[in-house]
Amino acid sequence: MSRPRHARPRGRLRRRLLIAAGLAVAFVAGIGLGEALQDQPKAGGSQTIVRTLRPLTVPAVPTETVTVTISNR
Repeated sequence: MSRPRHARPRGRLRRRLLIAAGLAVAFVAGIGLGEALQDQPKAGGSQTIVRTLRPLTVPAVPTETVTVTISNR
């Protein structure tokens, strides 16, 4: 009876390294996604709007002299 051949040690090492690299990539991607979700601005915050108002032109009022007489009773 022949003995079954086992996978070569080199193949096992390569497979383990690929699995470890895949887990490391998934871990780093998860950290990046978590940081991106945490950095979102909160809803309902305040907003400041700055506007410059220009003064309106007021037409010149014609000047008149008015005399008011009051009688003492």
